[in-house]
Amino acid sequence: MIKTVLVGFGFAAKVFHLPHLVQSTKYEVVGIVSSSGASKEHQDVRNVPVYSTLDEALSQSNATLYIITTPSDMHFNMLKQCIQAGKDVLVEKPAFLTVEEGGELITLLKNSRSVVSVHQNRRWDGDFLTIQKLLKEKTLGDWKVLESRFDRFRPVIRDRWREQPGPGSGVLYDLGSHLIDQALNLFGEPDSLYAEVLTQRENAQTDDGFLIVFHYGEKRVYLRSSSFINSTYPRFELHGTKGSFVKYGLDNQEAQLIDGTFYKGKVKEVGTLHIEEAKEITIQAGGYDDFFSLLAEGLSASEPVVSLEEALKVTRMIELVRTSSEEGRRIKREEWTE
Repeated sequence: MIKTVLVGFGFAAKVFHLPHLVQSTKYEVVGIVSSSGASKEHQDVRNVPVYSTLDEALSQSNATLYIITTPSDMHFNMLKQCIQAGKDVLVEKPAFLTVEEGGELITLLKNSRSVVSVHQNRRWDGDFLTIQKLLKEKTLGDWKVLESRFDRFRPVIRDRWREQPGPGSGVLYDLGSHLIDQALNLFGEPDSLYAEVLTQRENAQTDDGFLIVFHYGEKRVYLRSSSFINSTYPRFELHGTKGSFVKYGLDNQEAQLIDGTFYKGKVKEVGTLHIEEAKEITIQAGGYDDFFSLLAEGLSASEPVVSLEEALKVTRMIELVRTSSEEGRRIKREEWTE
């Protein structure tokens, strides 16, 4: 079994990681790094050692895998520590906050025995897997427009680090990392991009919405997020020369992990295919659990599931998105590939 330490014990650790680690026969949680005693109240890790710092865990634990779920501005230094200690790592997105940080980590990793994967779990959303299948099979002909949205109704600021000023906060690093990664996974880097990064809520101190447009020749990808959407909205729209596909609402896996029903049977979801006439189709089953199976296989083969090089492309896009928004202009690919 892969002896594992969870670094941080907040929402991401408890919802997106721990359920899979506990259910799998491939992992054993042997430690938690946390400054609070919250883990002692969780039935699945009540008897697991708690370390107050990452340094303490690295020096005292026999774990080979460290899962970093701390706030984003802590990822770079923690990743660096783990790589230097020769440990394997799964790190929450974004893996780092700047292209410079990413380059340093990639260089460090090349001279290490560590395997580092980035937890881009939204690649395993059922609706995204369905989009991949539709594109591969050319069900809609030649695709022309993809619209991908991750909206919320949160008009009032919450007391949480993601909504406070500081490195790595804001919805662009949070939800934008997912949407950008999905777009790059489908189509690669765009020919050019245009973006508007928004700060709209009263007393907001960090961004709470965005519009990103990726240009692929005459084709377009629209990535959007808003904190003011209080209605059901299309999560995905894919339009092509033969028709359209529309899927409403977010993938169900997060909700099932929160309420504890994930491993009792995945909820079936549907989308609508518009080719000549509208018809409902069953969305492909999501695979957050598959990610952890692939992670275990990748550790054995010294291959990451999602690499730091892929994370670097996402971070580069985030930096370009900010530049486009600040300067109010479209940025062409040659500007970032010179």
